[in-house]
Amino acid sequence: MYTEHFGLTHKPFNLVPDPAFLYLSPNHKKALTMLEYGLMSHAGFTVVTGEIGAGKTTLIRVLLSKIEDDCVIGLINNTHESFGELMTWVLDSLEIESTATDNAGRYRDYINFVVEQHAQGRRVVLIVDEAQNLSVQALEELRLLSNVNIDSDIFLQLVLTGQPELIEKLNRPELVQFAQRIGVEFHLKALSYPETQKYIEYRLEVAGVSKKIFSNEACAMIYCYSEGIPRRINNLCDFAMVYAFADGKSEIDVALIQDMIRDKKSTRIV
Repeated sequence: MYTEHFGLTHKPFNLVPDPAFLYLSPNHKKALTMLEYGLMSHAGFTVVTGEIGAGKTTLIRVLLSKIEDDCVIGLINNTHESFGELMTWVLDSLEIESTATDNAGRYRDYINFVVEQHAQGRRVVLIVDEAQNLSVQALEELRLLSNVNIDSDIFLQLVLTGQPELIEKLNRPELVQFAQRIGVEFHLKALSYPETQKYIEYRLEVAGVSKKIFSNEACAMIYCYSEGIPRRINNLCDFAMVYAFADGKSEIDVALIQDMIRDKKSTRIV
């Protein structure tokens, strides 16, 4: 709607994760480096946490584009119990064909697959996004999957991303063995105010325009209401650009942000 109005080639503030628009703040760069290091160092378990909308899924998508051909990747992002049992998710994510009707048979098929890949010089990397939704029992099952690793021979690497609740779960006494196997861990923080302004300007530049659209004061207000969480920033900036388009404005100032926030609050969905 507003892309032509602002001279953009793409919509800059989509809520869907898009690696092309990834702004590597110092914290996001560290998080990506830790993910890459976890794979390169053959860490059995790598855990990255962050608030909702902090950019974890986008980092995973960037990581996937960098993984070498000697890795077989399985990605699980439907982690709620209603989607089925863990072993079913694991087999589906790794495209392992199994006719087994029980978990013991599925586990055997999984072991055979992982061992076969290792014999061919490939590592299996299982990535679990939104891992905070996993029950304590499911997390323990994940740990048991790593028992295929023997001494320095890493057959399977696990990468978990999740919200801060994941940290709370992993600190529970029942999961002490899981926690002890975590080789790399990192918490992704929200953006600071200067980073928020750079984030907004970077995404606009990637979308095809380098001129200033959001005033410094408007960026400051967006930072206050978003608390530096990228997904919230996207939501607010997207609405602000719609408002500016509706008003025929080419720049976004504090007054426009105030009007938008006032309207959003009236809907009781903020």
